[in-house]
Amino acid sequence: MPKEGQILIVDDNKELLVALKLYLNPHFKTVVTEHNPNRIIEHLNKNAFDIVMLDMNFKAGINTGNEGLFWMQEVHKYDPELAVVLITAYSDVALAVKAIKNGAADFIEKSWDEQKILSTLRAVYKLQKSKRDINRLKKKHKHLKEAIANQTDLFIGRSEAMQQIMNMVNKVAPTDVNVLILGENGTGKEVMARTIHHLSARKEEMFVAVDLGAIHENLFESELFGHKKGAFTDAKTDRTGRFEVASGGTLFLDEIGNLSLAAQAKLLAALQNREITPVGGTRPIKVDIRLICATNMPLQQMVAEGTFREDLLYRINTITMELPALRNRREDIGGLASYFIQKQADKYNKGSLSLTRQAIQTLQEQSWPGNIRELQHTIEKAVILCDSTTICSDNLFLKPHQKKVLDEGCFNLIEHERLLIEKAIANCKGNMSKAAVKLGINRSTLYDKIKKYDL
Repeated sequence: MPKEGQILIVDDNKELLVALKLYLNPHFKTVVTEHNPNRIIEHLNKNAFDIVMLDMNFKAGINTGNEGLFWMQEVHKYDPELAVVLITAYSDVALAVKAIKNGAADFIEKSWDEQKILSTLRAVYKLQKSKRDINRLKKKHKHLKEAIANQTDLFIGRSEAMQQIMNMVNKVAPTDVNVLILGENGTGKEVMARTIHHLSARKEEMFVAVDLGAIHENLFESELFGHKKGAFTDAKTDRTGRFEVASGGTLFLDEIGNLSLAAQAKLLAALQNREITPVGGTRPIKVDIRLICATNMPLQQMVAEGTFREDLLYRINTITMELPALRNRREDIGGLASYFIQKQADKYNKGSLSLTRQAIQTLQEQSWPGNIRELQHTIEKAVILCDSTTICSDNLFLKPHQKKVLDEGCFNLIEHERLLIEKAIANCKGNMSKAAVKLGINRSTLYDKIKKYDL
């Protein structure tokens, strides 16, 4: 069985320190000794100790007879959860009670009772480990409740484009490779990330989603890596970062194209080292995450322009998948609409509702610039305002779609380019890479034109 537990022993008796280190080394992972209490914080900055053993009386320093209590308070100022075991040469029960009331985990005498010392330290370590596990689970439970409250619908669709993507997902999900999901806003990038997590070996652990576009530059490190109390003006308590919360599970970074170059460098360092250091902290924390990123921005073009780090792009896109816009998977619209109707009907106690055939056709004729998110909002509004068990076209409050075709008498290059792009995307069933090849342009240029023409 591997040794566990890291112990720091602080005592002015150097012979005692040597003896304790020799005796405890076979039983614990790390045993560090120090005769000068003024160096305690220096040691705490270097190692993540589980227990600090403190002498009650030192030859130098504060001469109140209760130096151990003073230094225990200093340790707890640094880390309130760190276990402290006090050592005294006197059989002073009153002092022992006072020490425990002030936060000591236990109290032992310098009587050199080896069995007593070992059993006390093992019991304290076991309790300390349990407390930390409980605190970790509490933090994860809190984030899990938030994640459940924000659970995204997991309807995927049966179009050829989505089936090809799901075929890739089924191959990729069981691995731990990093995944980059591309696509317009509202195409279901977070849904796809959750699906990958759900199909992975990490599905029983946390899925933590972070919208990088909504995080202020100054709060990036605090949100992702956490911070210590007092690290900055508003840091009233310690905060656990998203990396640490997601450790063991999946971290989803949405809108990664919005990061500044400075933030990209910090993210890259965390991914390369697989460890983070909270703001105001000094000890790095190892993390084990499966990373999934998403963006609607042309990262390759941004690399060429110098606004996105090429080494970070290589780090996050072991596998890249591109989600088609809803207008390019129209065969999924009816199923998505029915799925959303049932969810919203349950939410608003509307009973059983259904769409007429004409209503489904009306939905399929829309361009849906907001994609699935826009469709969901349209359905929710229809469910709320509908007074019958059937939702017809009028209940959708949508303008009829006017299909555009190339006019032989029209020589407007912009209009022809717009329609040609629409035709290429439809012909390629929403696969932007294939559409770009067919049009003779690169994918980033295609995205620019889609944005320009509001396709």
